[in-house]
Parts: sequence; structure tokens; C-alpha cells
Amino acid sequence: MAERTIAIVGGTGPEGSGLAMRWAKAGQTVIVGSRDGARAAQKAEEIKAKCGGKAEIRGMSNAEAVAAADVVVLTVPFSAHAETLKQLKASFKQGVVLIDATVPLASTVGGRATRTLSVWQGSAAQQAAEIVPQRVAVAAAFQNIGADLLNSDFEAECDIICCSDDDAARTTAMELAQLIPGVRAVDGGKLEMARHLEQITALLIDINIRYKAHSAGIRITGLELKKNS
Repeated sequence: MAERTIAIVGGTGPEGSGLAMRWAKAGQTVIVGSRDGARAAQKAEEIKAKCGGKAEIRGMSNAEAVAAADVVVLTVPFSAHAETLKQLKASFKQGVVLIDATVPLASTVGGRATRTLSVWQGSAAQQAAEIVPQRVAVAAAFQNIGADLLNSDFEAECDIICCSDDDAARTTAMELAQLIPGVRAVDGGKLEMARHLEQITALLIDINIRYKAHSAGIRITGLELKKNS
């Protein structure tokens, strides 16, 4: 895997910080992004301590993090999705990959967490592709892996489905997925398939509630895929 700097926009939240910890433990250079650069720096130090103090991780404002990154991962609530991307448009470098993990859950606007909102473009990831500059390749991934699992020491016994209209961006998302112990990366095809990933998240939340669990995930059977260990 090529050496990359990964910025996580919304990296102080549960999902973003969990991904940051997993990738930092895997030896990646990670930047935790936040609207508040000081808060991002504090969270980065907390994650570094969890990783044993040797991780390549630091905190910056979202704009600074995006400007310094080769891969940007978006983990903000859907209510902040469009506005965050509009504010960051000028910060993206040429050829950067944006991986959108956002799910348009109704809970972000006061509704139920077990249903998704309709997005005119089809999905949050497709909305992102419409907003960011053409120099940015957009992929969708990591919607269906829970924050509690990411922030634990357990292997993530699940598949991560990655979608993009750009083959290189999809490959990048799959490579990052396979850095998480226990995860298999699955090629989910075009970006338009992201709408189905977002719907699965609402289903998994409902399953977690019914079974009083925190780490329900999905497995795609019948595929000869390499499982990360």
C-alpha cells in the first residue's frame, strides 16, 4: 500500500476517532480534523496514548487537515454534511480521494435513528461528489461499522463495502478497510450503490437495539476474498 496521509474530518467524534485509532495502530500517518483545532490536537494526543505513544497522529482544524492530506475521510453528522464540504472546497489538493462515511439518519434532524432521510442526489456520498471540486475523487465506505467496535480492541468481524465511480478511489478505500483487523473489503461498484449502504446502517442500528448489542455488522457470503488478520 502506498504511503498516504489520512485526514479525518469530524475526527473528534466516535466514528472518526475510532477510524483514526485503527489506522494509526496500522502505521498510517493520521490527522484528526475538527472545527476546533485545539480540540483536534487534544483528541489526537488521547488516541496516541491508546496506541502506545508511537503513532503518527496529530490534530488540526478541518481546513488545515484537508490541505495536508492525500486521503480525506468524512465522518460528520448529515446535518453538517453539505455546509462542511462547502467550507472546505478550496482546501482539497489535486488528486485527493474523499471517502464519505456519512449516513443521512433522521436522528440528525430530530427524527429516529432507525430510518434515513431522502437525499435528492441519491445518497450522502453522491451529494458530496456534487459539492467538491472535480479534482477530488469520491468514494463511499465505512457506513456499516459501528463506532463502539472501532474504539475497542476487538477484531472487526465484518465486511466493508466500498463504492466509487473512480477505480483508484475505490481501491484506496478498500486498502484502508483492510488495515482494520478482521475486516474484508468488498468492491461495491459505482457510487450510486452508496444509497444502499446508508440504508443498511439504519437496519444495523435497529438490530443493535433489538439485541442490546453495539457491534452488529454484515458479511457477504460466497466470495473468495482475503480476510485481514
